[in-house]
Amino acid sequence: MRAGTAVRLTLVEETDRRPSDDAAPAAELPGGRARPKTDKSELTRALILDTAMRMFQERGYNKTTMRAIATEAGVSVGNAYYYFASKEYLIQGFYDRMTHEHAADAHAKMAGVTDFSKRLEIALTSWVDCAAPYHEFASQFFRTAADPDSPLSPFSNESHPARATAVAIFDEVLNGSDLAPKLDAELAELLPDLLWLHLMIVVLYWVFDRTDDTERTRNFVKRCTPLVAKVVSLSRYRVFRPLVRDAKGLIHDFILPTFISAQKSSGGGGDAKTSGTAGTEAPAAGTGPAAAEPVAKAPVKRAAKRAAKRASRAQ
Repeated sequence: MRAGTAVRLTLVEETDRRPSDDAAPAAELPGGRARPKTDKSELTRALILDTAMRMFQERGYNKTTMRAIATEAGVSVGNAYYYFASKEYLIQGFYDRMTHEHAADAHAKMAGVTDFSKRLEIALTSWVDCAAPYHEFASQFFRTAADPDSPLSPFSNESHPARATAVAIFDEVLNGSDLAPKLDAELAELLPDLLWLHLMIVVLYWVFDRTDDTERTRNFVKRCTPLVAKVVSLSRYRVFRPLVRDAKGLIHDFILPTFISAQKSSGGGGDAKTSGTAGTEAPAAGTGPAAAEPVAKAPVKRAAKRAAKRASRAQ
């Protein structure tokens, strides 16, 4: 018997049992996704997710049903719904996985680089690289994600874990650069959220890019990144302080409320200053907790240091 067949039979045997036969139901991830309790459960979840991604590529998102995914994966329909409340939450599982892959890839590629513009370009290009295998059916996801009531919306409560991990990537982009100490402290705290919004613009461009290897998107990143970096760098000069204050007011009034609302709804808590990095969940299968750890821990430590500095100034 081949090794691949043996692994598949093991998974089928495991998933033929209802989750309640092993233990009490696992706690849920945001959006109704079951949190795997054992390594075998994680393998089952990964099998369902991998099968779904392959079928979405082969048949299209709209033509692929949860029953078809379960059948192809060799699990019961009930087990498929145990791990993913609906087809939309399969895409959330994909978002979670890809975001952690992006975090690990960007972290590795930024090592030793301190120029802010270069770090930003690395992070944005890393996302394009990680998303490349899924470009063919990305437009189908976008139609659903564009609905503000959809759990696939990047601003939805269900998307908060992946969004928080992505914001933490841009926190690392900024605070690992030689520009961070020169910026207005409050603006520096808000900037990762703005850079995440910039990534959303890149994603939108990428979805509709039909060039080979999304070449136009890659060129767009190369052209716009120096411009973004210059605008950020100019914000540290006194003559631009009024614009900086206006920008901070705009962020506080229109952008952060969305993040804070999503965080509270998903049980994250916290205040505006930490909303971008709290509440991240454990990495999905194949990414490993060690991959995301350098990204996840650094923002928390920096937030504590900033709070200590503010307390010291107040005294």
